[in-house]
Amino acid sequence: MQFSEHWLRTFVSPALDSAALGHLLTMAGLEVEESDAVAPAFEGVVVAEILEANPHPNADRLRVCKVDVGASEPLQIVCGAPNAAAGMKVPCAVVGAVLPGDFQIKAAKLRGVESFGMLCSARELGISDAHEGLLALPADFTVGTNIRDALALDDVCFTIKLTPNRADCLSLLGVARDVSALTGTALTEPVVTPVPARHEITRGVRLASPDGCPRYVGRVLRNVDPTRPTPAWMKQRLERCGVRSISAIVDVTNYVMLELGQPLHAFDNDKLQGDVVVRWAQAGDKLLLLNGQEVEPDARTLLITDASGPLALAGVMGGELSGVTDATRDVFLESAFFQPDAIVGRARAYGFSSDASHRFERGVDFELAPRAMERATELILSICGGEAGPAVESLDAQALPKRESVTLRVSRASQVIGIPFTAAQIGEILGRLGMPVTIEEDRVTVTPASYRFDLRIEEDLIEEIARIHGYENIPENLPQGTLGMLPLPESRRSASALRRLLAGREYQEVVNYAFVEEAWERDFCGNLDPIRLANPIASHLSVMRSSLLGGLVGTLATNQRRRASRVRIFEIGRCFAKDASGQPVAGYRQPMKVAGLAWGPASAEQWGLATRKVDFFDVKADVEAMLDGRSLEFVRLTHPALHPGRAAEVRCDGVAIGWIGELHPNWVQRYDLATAPVVFELDLQAAAYRPLPAFVAPSKFPMVVRDLALVVRAATPVGELLAVLREAPLNIVQAIEIFDIYQGKGIDPDSKSVAFRVRFQHTDQTLEDAEVDAAIDVLVGRASERLGAQLRS
Repeated sequence: MQFSEHWLRTFVSPALDSAALGHLLTMAGLEVEESDAVAPAFEGVVVAEILEANPHPNADRLRVCKVDVGASEPLQIVCGAPNAAAGMKVPCAVVGAVLPGDFQIKAAKLRGVESFGMLCSARELGISDAHEGLLALPADFTVGTNIRDALALDDVCFTIKLTPNRADCLSLLGVARDVSALTGTALTEPVVTPVPARHEITRGVRLASPDGCPRYVGRVLRNVDPTRPTPAWMKQRLERCGVRSISAIVDVTNYVMLELGQPLHAFDNDKLQGDVVVRWAQAGDKLLLLNGQEVEPDARTLLITDASGPLALAGVMGGELSGVTDATRDVFLESAFFQPDAIVGRARAYGFSSDASHRFERGVDFELAPRAMERATELILSICGGEAGPAVESLDAQALPKRESVTLRVSRASQVIGIPFTAAQIGEILGRLGMPVTIEEDRVTVTPASYRFDLRIEEDLIEEIARIHGYENIPENLPQGTLGMLPLPESRRSASALRRLLAGREYQEVVNYAFVEEAWERDFCGNLDPIRLANPIASHLSVMRSSLLGGLVGTLATNQRRRASRVRIFEIGRCFAKDASGQPVAGYRQPMKVAGLAWGPASAEQWGLATRKVDFFDVKADVEAMLDGRSLEFVRLTHPALHPGRAAEVRCDGVAIGWIGELHPNWVQRYDLATAPVVFELDLQAAAYRPLPAFVAPSKFPMVVRDLALVVRAATPVGELLAVLREAPLNIVQAIEIFDIYQGKGIDPDSKSVAFRVRFQHTDQTLEDAEVDAAIDVLVGRASERLGAQLRS
């Protein structure tokens, strides 16, 4: 919204300069984006009248003018402007004047003729780019008047940035209301006097769609002359609001829209047929708009029509065929209220915008239409002449917006704003906004005005109190509170501790979007029905991830394209899956997971170690380090993302908590990876658990070590065999470790030999061979009974 400070001060003129006024508006929520002076600084320029304009004796393109500047004698000024003529009033910079750019005017001699001043164009005064000739001034300007006063050049054009809820400030009156409330300065509204009817000609108005247009006012103006020029004062105000002057009647409708906030439209009454009907568009409707665009409105578009068909897009733009021209003599003037929902998005749907739609889709005062009609009628008749007929109004009061009262708790307002208010203080603040206020003990009830669509709930009134009281007047009190350390069980590690552990094993943390490509969910998770986003931030990030793997593979691919030779990365983040019993959001499960990826050499290149690729067992060691002290099993697994023979389910204390494996060759090829990375993913809550250490007194007696080789079927998992041995009820067995697996000569092809190193120790005595032998027999017998194992001879 752009407006002239000079025009604003005709409504309300607080004792503030331009800078202070701009700051006041910004702090009240009407952010001033720009404040530009109408004209640059200059002095010594007055209104002058050319008395004579004679040809220069020595130059064809120059004229010697006698100019009255209000002094005792006319001045002789040589001028080269082609439009200089006797009787014309123009700006004149007298000797001693200083023009923009620090250009000083001195007496001079041009081609042998003395010149005592300079006649100016608009460009030379810095008020526009026009320089084709002298700036012609209105004939009623007084000679000798300072041009800055005559043209009101000591003015500032403000451009304010409004939030969508403040449609009431899309007019000078709306901004003035706020300034009046903020400063306590009296508000002077334009005096609107009803125009008496001078003829009885009317045109019927019918609301076929009151849900879109519940109020429509129309009036016929006869014998107007649209060719009459728009007054200079109106042109000036329009231009300083960024609106181009078109013709007198159009300028009046724009002027009233800027002044009061009510868009209007003028039709050529002779081009209308029958009643004016407001209805939704129907099949076959077509309309040529004023901008030359032909549209075929859809069923969601509200139209102004007559018996011949559509005349205008309601609240957006008029039609070319029914518009006012210089030949128009009778005008049908429209002033209506259109529901915001009926107008919002309609202009954008047809590829343009208009000042009217900008206002209607945000909300126009639904009580304003009759008043705006009278104001526009008065201005048109004063400029173009003519006679007004009776105003015809069609109204569906039930469809108009309802102004429900809003109750505010004084204690709540004080708590939110941070300042103790009384009910009387709040009533006085809200009363300055021009709304009726009722006070009952701790409650203040307000009925919002018809132009305040944004006041609906208690919080809206609290915002108004803070805004009018002044955000700068709210003390900057630092928040106070009591901090207490939350208990953290010793058996649970934080996510930060896991991050430090993985960083210590050369992994680097990455943070990826929770929004992923749908192909990642299909390839890496086998998820054909992911959680889809209604409004994705990018077309390819259209679903929510159910695994961290896709992001890690994407990060690897990016690093590989940038010639990285070794990548070890991890991520801790939330995943999302559909689950009818999910918590905390019904229908969804949102577990936290930790995942890692290793690719390239197992260790950084160095002279002491031979270079080899990272493998399954390197990453398995990292997982075991993260789950140190837990009972772990790695069980063969089939997973859509992993190599069928190099993948395992991670079981911790008998519960599956994740998986580990090498990426499937199909995905290695599809995602252009040079070699397969090894990846893992674990449930964060399970990985964060850490068993408390249990004290065991160290033995003072020597340890006995025996090797034990058992032959089992080749298909028997080694981990299962190890678990059977460890479960044996022998308190002298301190540790059982695998150190060899053998298949080959001397062993049945369908079997394998697994060698264990068993450590025996007693806490109270030295072990004898008989005790150790007996324990070995127990271990062999248990393995034979459970898995059919035999002692290797």
